[in-house]
Amino acid sequence: MNGPKIFFTIPLFGGIPITQTTVSSFVVMICLCVAGVLLGRNLQKRPSRRQVLVEKGVSMLYGMVEDTMGKHNAYWTPYIGALFLSSICGSYIGMTGVFRSATADLSTTVTWALMTSFLCWGCSIKANGFLGWLKGFTEPIVVMTPMNLVSEIAQPISMAFRHFGNIAGGSVLTSLVYSALATVSAALLGLVGKSVLVSALVLLIGVALLVSGIRGKKMARKIFGIVFVATGLLALLGLSGVPYLEVGIPGILSLYFDVFSGGVQALVFSLLTMVYVGNACPPPEEA
Repeated sequence: MNGPKIFFTIPLFGGIPITQTTVSSFVVMICLCVAGVLLGRNLQKRPSRRQVLVEKGVSMLYGMVEDTMGKHNAYWTPYIGALFLSSICGSYIGMTGVFRSATADLSTTVTWALMTSFLCWGCSIKANGFLGWLKGFTEPIVVMTPMNLVSEIAQPISMAFRHFGNIAGGSVLTSLVYSALATVSAALLGLVGKSVLVSALVLLIGVALLVSGIRGKKMARKIFGIVFVATGLLALLGLSGVPYLEVGIPGILSLYFDVFSGGVQALVFSLLTMVYVGNACPPPEEA
């Protein structure tokens, strides 16, 4: 999979490239801001259905943050919510076919991971002081200092690569499937299209399977019927260059990698952020 395409470069500070990831990220931010304004306006004491859904979602988010980080850290909820929505929308925007998934670029996930790490370090310094924060790397014994440093550095790296790897890996696999299906489509149409009789026979078999599947409510017959009908019809029309197998079949992979995996990774990233920041911000009596 190639990296994000550079649209143009702003001639400042040695050149600031505006890439597909930059555009996708700004589109996500604008959409989230617009959604926030639209969903948050005209709030009433007697809530409408829209307001009830919004309040329910916000309450669930506050509850999750309080359960994971403690009630004293409830003020982190807006940050966690913004991180989760940016992550899940940044993954889903790639399904439009117009924009590239923002989370498929390592620079995006690295930035989020570093933000979380700097917040953790800032909270630790605020609670223990700078010298106390440095002293924490020598605990429980001085010999553990190198291990503690490596663990601290590995935290943002593991967060960034976990999220990026799943989304980017899904994009690579889906691209390979698309290429393979295009080749299979051309080969199949070329083979069937050599004879009008064979093309017509394939079309009739497809119609029979489709009708049988509809009557018997058999999904497998419906799918094979559609494939046979499309193959026979395109072969009769001489359209051997149409990659018709790309329609539908990659959607199963997209459903997993873009919808399921994207949502899970957004949730995992947010939960890890809550755990790390929560550990760095203990209750006042424990600080």
